Amino acid sequence: QVQLVESGGGLVQAGGSLRLSCVGSGRTFSSYTIGWFRQAPGKEREFVAGMRWSGGDTYYGDSLKGRFTISRDNAKNTVYLQMNSLKPEDTAVYYCAAQGGFERRFRPGEYMYWGQGTQVTVSS
Repeated sequence: QVQLVESGGGLVQAGGSLRLSCVGSGRTFSSYTIGWFRQAPGKEREFVAGMRWSGGDTYYGDSLKGRFTISRDNAKNTVYLQMNSLKPEDTAVYYCAAQGGFERRFRPGEYMYWGQGTQVTVSS
């Protein structure tokens, strides 16, 4: 079992930055793929960024690379999502997710473990 806890959300003005954290417990992330997703009201859950922990391969959703960066701290079993140049359309609940294995995963159904989410609100 893996437990995930996100933090770091909040209210920020357009153009600002936030860094989200996802702390894992129960298992180390060493054999997992980690993903960040977001869901805005009335919309489907959207892939934001992912990382294959083994090797550190990172990948991003369309149009998000360049503003968002996923990174990790091995010692803390923590994954981060640095979000820069935030826009009002980035407003959503952001979730981290984990799935055992070494493949890139882009769809919510491919992940077994989920955090509770953290709200990000970007004002114009």
